[in-house]
Amino acid sequence: MEIFTLHRGTAPLLVSLPHDGTALPNDIAARMTPSARRVPDTDWHVSRLYAFARELGASAIVPPYSRYVVDLNRPPDDVSLYPGQNTTGLCPIVQFSGEPVYLPGQEPSPDEIAQRLERYWRPYHDALTAEIARIQSAHGRVVLWEGHSIRSVVPFLFDGRLPDLNLGTANGASCSPDLQARLNGALEGQRDYSFVVNGRFKGGYITRHYGDPANGIDAIQLELAQLNYMDEDSFAYLVERAEKLQRVIRALLETTLA
Repeated sequence: MEIFTLHRGTAPLLVSLPHDGTALPNDIAARMTPSARRVPDTDWHVSRLYAFARELGASAIVPPYSRYVVDLNRPPDDVSLYPGQNTTGLCPIVQFSGEPVYLPGQEPSPDEIAQRLERYWRPYHDALTAEIARIQSAHGRVVLWEGHSIRSVVPFLFDGRLPDLNLGTANGASCSPDLQARLNGALEGQRDYSFVVNGRFKGGYITRHYGDPANGIDAIQLELAQLNYMDEDSFAYLVERAEKLQRVIRALLETTLA
């Protein structure tokens, strides 16, 4: 199985979906708990949700493997992105529910984590780096859009119900003030969904690492509350809800290209 699929588009927009994958290598799955083998913390169906982005000329990079194999949106040294708050690591051993990922004594060793980093993490980031460079060379700028989603209520990670749309720009460090203001305006212009900018989800490693607005690289993360396009218990995709949400996502992506 390939480590990722890359579609090269024609616009200065790259959509990265690092948590879309659900695949588990057999040797890893055999060591996991039954609940973890369901890969419940997947950003379910985001590649389907963002499929329309190709119509806008966007490039897209998507991995097939679950974040439980390696989390592509964590730093290679596994330093916490949210110090003092519950989170999960480079090779997660805890689910968002707080339950273990692995059977007792079956967690990956430091050597195994290093191997997963080289086999799964590094090729994705090498491709991401190269595609950003290609787009920037062609257009003089690039917008890196990080597409994510999560259950609307996850007590292990945050209090209460998450806003529907959670835009993150590393508190403005990964995106130009002008673009952030226009995206905020697009969110204020719709009435169907609650939203927050740089709330609990400010952007993960990819947004923070690659965003360089002074040099024409804007990086933005959108974390979606999953109940707006799917059933959070069965993981089923709900087409009517999704189509409604896609209209707002499309408006945001079109704003980045304006």
